[in-house]
Amino acid sequence: MQLGVNVPNFGPGTDPGVLREWARTAEGLDFGLLMVSDHVAVTPDVAERYPEPFYEPFTTLSWLAATAPGLRLGTTVLVLPYRNPLLVARMAGTLDRLSGGRFVLGVGVGWARQEFAALGIPFAARGRLTDEYLSTLRDSWAAELGHRSVPVWVGGHSDAALRRAARFGDAWHPLRLPVARMRSILAEHPMPGFAPRIALRPTTAPVDDPERPAGVGTVDQILDDLRRLRDLGAGTVVFDPYHGDPAETLRPQQAWQALTTVATAWRTA
Repeated sequence: MQLGVNVPNFGPGTDPGVLREWARTAEGLDFGLLMVSDHVAVTPDVAERYPEPFYEPFTTLSWLAATAPGLRLGTTVLVLPYRNPLLVARMAGTLDRLSGGRFVLGVGVGWARQEFAALGIPFAARGRLTDEYLSTLRDSWAAELGHRSVPVWVGGHSDAALRRAARFGDAWHPLRLPVARMRSILAEHPMPGFAPRIALRPTTAPVDDPERPAGVGTVDQILDDLRRLRDLGAGTVVFDPYHGDPAETLRPQQAWQALTTVATAWRTA
């Protein structure tokens, strides 16, 4: 099972030097994958949690591809309805080729109503558009790339999202769920692959909440989460060290230390 990290590509503390250091840290810890998130119009609902500067994911990952040649690169998640699917197919296919087949396209339907309005896209149609666009991506890559296509991870855990992941995805990519919840979903909904994104929040005392998200708790609890996810068939687990406060981006060293602690413990467990 490979480990990855979701890197904040936004916020007051993020700049090219910090992004480069994130990549070096991930590569130095033998992580296999670096992922970034996506917003196009940083409307007030987005800015509250993910403020400017917000680095566009395809451009950022193209730049990082040369900075971190040992890492796979991906989006967690690209809001698929925001862009013409033929444009996404072209950008994703180009990035995958230029990086030597290292790109993973994680996709989701999106949540920010004001951002959808700013882009002139009907919020209520986002699920239908995502399904249509995923079909278009597959058709476009089949014509352009032949049998091989860019790996697609589909986020979400609603009934519609699970159907979408099973139909169009190479993996289901749930975000910040408890292990028990992921286990029950996988028991009811067979998936072509499993690549969860979990929190990274080490604590000094055990977290006893039965709804504890995976990745929250003592190092021993986090290691147990990783073992249980591996037993569920996870090919990759992506750590998300960001917890919603933009000021965290001014102190990336805290996240780097948490990554180092957990990665070192995992290697020696």
